[in-house]
Amino acid sequence: MARYPCGGDCRCGCHPLVVSSSTNWTQSEVASWIRMLGFPQYKDCFLSNGITGKKLIFINCSTLPNLGITDFEHMKVISHAIQKLLDIKEPLSSRSIALPRRDPMGLFLERKAPSGQRANALTLEEFLKEVDDNPSGNCEESYLRL
Repeated sequence: MARYPCGGDCRCGCHPLVVSSSTNWTQSEVASWIRMLGFPQYKDCFLSNGITGKKLIFINCSTLPNLGITDFEHMKVISHAIQKLLDIKEPLSSRSIALPRRDPMGLFLERKAPSGQRANALTLEEFLKEVDDNPSGNCEESYLRL
């Protein structure tokens, strides 16, 4: 069964997964959000690299230098703000390698990031069912199968 934000295999609805509307943002909306976050100097970095709401899932401290953002303190703030915006959790470095690389929402957003009919048609409910139907219970195996 898929793991939920409450940390368990709960289906009680106490912590339902909801896709953030920010995943539909245009490049301009992402750039405006970065400016409102307090980093107007990075607006052009996001615009020139074509970062949309769907692509935010791939932005973290490892990828920000490729966009031209190298101040480590700024990188931490931006990365954390993206995680909060998308309601995802980055795995701790101390986590077991037997666990999935990402939480279910992170895996779902990675599947939705590419353009195309199949990615556009996938719903969160369908994705969670695919994860639940996977006998190993490993989100990444379901992700890689498709």
